[in-house]
Amino acid sequence: MLGNKALKSTLFVSMLTLAGLTLSFQASAACDLVSTKDGSPLVIKAVDTDTPQAKEFLATCINPYTKAFAKDPEAAKAGKKKFGYYSCTQCHGPNGGGQVGPNINDSTWQYSKHVTDKGIFETIAGGSNGGMFAWHNQLGNPENLATDDILKITAWLRTQYKGGGDTPWLNETPKK
Repeated sequence: MLGNKALKSTLFVSMLTLAGLTLSFQASAACDLVSTKDGSPLVIKAVDTDTPQAKEFLATCINPYTKAFAKDPEAAKAGKKKFGYYSCTQCHGPNGGGQVGPNINDSTWQYSKHVTDKGIFETIAGGSNGGMFAWHNQLGNPENLATDDILKITAWLRTQYKGGGDTPWLNETPKK
């Protein structure tokens, strides 16, 4: 039978192990991106050329441009410019209202995860089974979009939202 001291030591080590697992889980769960195609991990890492905003998103899953663009229509034009430059307009129309591709500024989400900026980022970055290919430059073509470009496009799209009702992306907070 374990003595009182040994029991306390064992209990203490167990608590430290549990605390360590909890902290490491929370650290890794901060922004685990998931493929829209198949639910597998979507591996996009912060790189030296990323902006502070891109690094913040990859750490928290919160798009820092969304609230900023909602408050400043002039700043939001940076996202609209990228939306046109990268030919998003060819499928989704000049303001995201849809053409060949779906409307992406109403409340009819092709994927329920689009209620979050993380969800839209995952679909733009990694593509979908519905005809959208992966647009992130870490997933194949280095000429494709950087994390920051996708974030600006997403934030601008949020300013174009025509669905009415709740806008939960304006209330997102980092996971703790």
